[in-house]
Amino acid sequence: MEPMQSFYRGRKILITGHTGFKGAWLCKLLLDWGAEVYGYGLEPPTQPSLYRIAGLDGALSSTIADIRDLETLKKVFHHVQPEIVFHLAAQPIVRESYRDPVATYATNVMGTVHVLECVRKTDSVRSLVNVTTDKVYDNQEWDWPYRETDRLDGYDPYSNSKSCSELVTHSYFRSFLRNSEVAVSTLRAGNVIGGGDFAADRIIPDCIRGVLNHQRIEVRNPGSIRPYQHVLEPLSAYLLVAREQFTDPSVSGCYNVGPDAVDCVTTGKLVELFCHAWGKGAGWHAPEHAGGPHEANFLKLDCSKIVSRLGWTPQWHIDQAIQETVRWTHVWLESKTILEEMTEEIRKYFALKDPI
Repeated sequence: MEPMQSFYRGRKILITGHTGFKGAWLCKLLLDWGAEVYGYGLEPPTQPSLYRIAGLDGALSSTIADIRDLETLKKVFHHVQPEIVFHLAAQPIVRESYRDPVATYATNVMGTVHVLECVRKTDSVRSLVNVTTDKVYDNQEWDWPYRETDRLDGYDPYSNSKSCSELVTHSYFRSFLRNSEVAVSTLRAGNVIGGGDFAADRIIPDCIRGVLNHQRIEVRNPGSIRPYQHVLEPLSAYLLVAREQFTDPSVSGCYNVGPDAVDCVTTGKLVELFCHAWGKGAGWHAPEHAGGPHEANFLKLDCSKIVSRLGWTPQWHIDQAIQETVRWTHVWLESKTILEEMTEEIRKYFALKDPI
């Protein structure tokens, strides 16, 4: 098996949603490995943003445009002629999807249609990874983890739009790409944490904002169980699948990507781990009447497919993921070099895997 780093060196990679949290980490990782990286996405969605903090806006060829703009996306595909496409562009927040369902569906469904349409008309593309979410399943909140064969039907507009993105991808593959040279997979990852996530309505960014404001952290649903993992975990899976299906399209398909069962913890436990890692008297509380729209209370993934078929396994337990996130945040607060911290985390993570 060709080492990951040598496989990606010099390859033309197009990343949609490159200015977001996951996208910025993926750009940095591929740039470190010598890939020719191109990005297509909106202006960074938060202020501050990891994309700008890490200086990535000057490190790759970037097109700032909307994934709903098919004509501009076509021009970028025609210009870049990518070999591998990672589709991350999305409206990713559950609560925002309740506030603006129309924009959520337009971005997450038609945005996927636009990417697939460009892929099928661009002869250079050999591998496409569409990143969706663990929330695509019809969540019955039962005690066992969801498998890739379980029914898709996300409850809220975000989750449901990602279920639709899965169905669109499957349809395009069967209708147009099955007999082409393009391998296509969808990857369903759990909740990610890591340095540089400044999004609203996400638990670890909320924790950081709380301690920086000298406030007790407010946790709406402390008993909800989620498959939390460090951002490098799903990124390593995306990179692995893209590489493997590039040379062997038979491994393409849909894959769950999540942590070991021991790391599927309650939100309350996650916040306790954060408070312990942060120190300085950090604490949290659950308001009596949290309110807010419906969100699932229990969700776990069965990741045996990607483990058995491709040999992917998670590397960092949840406590280490929290420690890495806290250290990154202190580096940022102390105005130290973020690029060096990210490079060190990437080196440390991939050193645990096969040689890169």
